[in-house]
Amino acid sequence: MQYTASMSEKITYLAKLGELTLKGSNLKEFENRLVENARLYLETVPASVKLCAGRLYIEGPESSCAAIEFTLRHLIGITGWARTTVCPKDILSIRKAVFSEAAAAQAAGACTFKIDARRADKSFPLNSYEICCEAAADVYDAQLLDVDVHNPDVVIRVEVRDRCFVYCDRNKGCRGLPVGTGGKGLLLLSGGLDSPVAGYRMMRRGMKVECVYFHAYPYTSAEAQLKVENLARTIALYGADTHINVIPFTDVQMRIKERAPEAYTTLMLRMCMMKAASLLADRIHADCLISGESLGQVASQTIQNMAVTESAGRYPLLRPLVGLDKEEIIETAKYIGTYETSILPYEDCCVLFSPRHPVLRASVAEAQELYRQLDADDLIQAAYDAREIKRFSARDYVAEHFSGKTGNGVAVV
Repeated sequence: MQYTASMSEKITYLAKLGELTLKGSNLKEFENRLVENARLYLETVPASVKLCAGRLYIEGPESSCAAIEFTLRHLIGITGWARTTVCPKDILSIRKAVFSEAAAAQAAGACTFKIDARRADKSFPLNSYEICCEAAADVYDAQLLDVDVHNPDVVIRVEVRDRCFVYCDRNKGCRGLPVGTGGKGLLLLSGGLDSPVAGYRMMRRGMKVECVYFHAYPYTSAEAQLKVENLARTIALYGADTHINVIPFTDVQMRIKERAPEAYTTLMLRMCMMKAASLLADRIHADCLISGESLGQVASQTIQNMAVTESAGRYPLLRPLVGLDKEEIIETAKYIGTYETSILPYEDCCVLFSPRHPVLRASVAEAQELYRQLDADDLIQAAYDAREIKRFSARDYVAEHFSGKTGNGVAVV
């Protein structure tokens, strides 16, 4: 539900669209999805969302600003955003708004500035260069800030559209394609650094991501499961919402321990996970599986062993981190807010059951024969049938933190 407020009460935010503007005849599909996603975040607060001529506008009262800014920091598909001053389309009003922005910048410590003007409305009597000159006049005359067109402390932007928008430097947005335009993927989510980053990177390609986690209680603790749920909750803030399916895998892992050669236990576990993930992908109509594997990072991630893992699934397996090193992955984890959770000392089942000397270059044929000897398909089916499903929603998070409503943002399905 969208709420309204009188024009005098509204604060306007402007966001610049990103890669989706390069689309052709299907551009409208991407734009509509971006607007729909923004509205999902803001459904419980008084705010309105519209898109016009390559700009996303979100308006609401001052009380909604925290929720709007949270949305713009997490909304995938925009390159930058700013809170703007909206003024009539005449040069005196523009000069007044620019002076106000310059005064605020000076109070924040800026010493130099430049004007960047864009005239989308070609009926406006001044061109972009003339707007820059006129808009800077009062600031220059008052010696409020010095002009520096090469390396200014602050850039004051003027956009002349249906109205005139004046704002300072933009905040960075989450570039990419709007979530929901690139199909659906099932993320194999563990408690480590890699898999949440993999899910986020696929969201930035427009993919709707749901999660599956394999739990081996009592060998893995309740804290380990809570850790993974918190990771799912965090990445849901970028994808509007997600489901996490917790599959109890203890019996499967004990079968592997009993029947598989020790060097192959991790590979057998990963093959069993792929089998169970394929069952779930059938159920949720996913188009692919997603993992956080990076080539050569650990023994199970040699090219030969990754081929073994992939051979057990019935869906394409995407590995968005395959060419990244650990520092690059950590940098993204810190940016999206999963790093501190991922490094908590609660290990998942993959770590606890790792062999001391794992096989490095298994053959697909040999691994498939060892998997056949496990005779674990019934156990995998039983584990899949016993799964627990939880839903995490950015809308519920906004409702709890920004609109005064209570709840934990979790729905058990």
